[in-house]
Amino acid sequence: MTEPLRLEVLTLRPGARVPERQSALASGFDLHACPDAASIEVGTTPVLVPTGIAIAAPAGSDVQIRPRSGLSARGIMAVFGTLDADYRGELFVTMYCLPDVGRYVIHNGDRIAQLVVSMLAPVEWTIVERLDATERGEGGHGSTGRA
Repeated sequence: MTEPLRLEVLTLRPGARVPERQSALASGFDLHACPDAASIEVGTTPVLVPTGIAIAAPAGSDVQIRPRSGLSARGIMAVFGTLDADYRGELFVTMYCLPDVGRYVIHNGDRIAQLVVSMLAPVEWTIVERLDATERGEGGHGSTGRA
């Protein structure tokens, strides 16, 4: 078994929580809201929801903020985001509600998004004259079947 990847976490506000898995086999670590006030209201205009933490991810890691499926199913959206290894500021989750939902109140400690960590592959770009042929070819969105 390989050693776990070490991510340093700095708590910036009282009540800030370290991201945590909700089950042993979960791929994401839940991020919790930590606004300055007791709650924050999210509507159809995007709002930055503070988490109260900053992290130092090692070079070569890929740290992504992803939506929580339970909130998304209710029309409360978190925007996908990438945290670069050299970013040291507070983590914010951009959130909004779909128009049919209207408004949603987020309280301190609420689980608002997931943090997923993986490793970046080394990449070398090579300019070629043509690409190999595939069955799909140049078929775009939806070309592989029904949505």
